Amino acid sequence: MTRVGVSLVAVACVYLLMLASLDPLDVAAAVVVAAAILGGFRSFVFAEPRRDGPSLLRRVAGFPAFAAAIVRDIVVGTWEVALVVLHLRPLRAPGIVAIPLGERTRTGVAVGAFVATLSPGEFLVDVDEARRVMLLHVIDASDPDEVRRKHDRFYERFQRKVFP
Repeated sequence: MTRVGVSLVAVACVYLLMLASLDPLDVAAAVVVAAAILGGFRSFVFAEPRRDGPSLLRRVAGFPAFAAAIVRDIVVGTWEVALVVLHLRPLRAPGIVAIPLGERTRTGVAVGAFVATLSPGEFLVDVDEARRVMLLHVIDASDPDEVRRKHDRFYERFQRKVFP
């Protein structure tokens, strides 16, 4: 109950800071908005933390390599899209590839989808929880198995250490 109360006050305070007002009606609206936000996202905000994941120290230690890998993917994706846009490389086979979610947590799926979408040439279409796959539209889907291997390597090598 304490977590809920502290979270409610914190979200309401952020709302009031954005309004720059302490008018009683604004305070009441802030409490209502905060309650609605926390109620809508309660399974995400108040989920029990997983105890079998990496420790905070290991996550912090793994983050620089994770960030560098993201930057590298963005640069490579930008280069590949630029070559296609400038007609220096033909647009071979764009399409949708199903990437298995494997052991990813809900946070890991969200981060993986966000990271995949950051790189030009890839776009998240959907996450199918029933089939446990992430559907990505890629600029070159001529070898879907290679796209899957690339995402699996990225997850195992970089993301899993930070966002399992």
